[in-house]
Amino acid sequence: MKTYREIPLTEFEFWAGGKQTIEELTEEELEQIEEILEEIYPEGMDETEVYDFFWFERELIAEWLGYENFDKIMERDKGE
Repeated sequence: MKTYREIPLTEFEFWAGGKQTIEELTEEELEQIEEILEEIYPEGMDETEVYDFFWFERELIAEWLGYENFDKIMERDKGE
């Protein structure tokens, strides 16, 4: 049986690589990404799809947020 629930990304329970990605993002950035994903996936995404996106699409996330690459986001957080 499949069940779906609607939750904001700020409350999603990420794990492993996806968790490492969101730890680099602000709440506002997560909300911005959520808006884009809602447009691209109007029927929603299951938990694995959300997790995989945040683990494997770091460069796309950086692009959506206006950064050259995800390393720039990590450098920003370290004050470099």
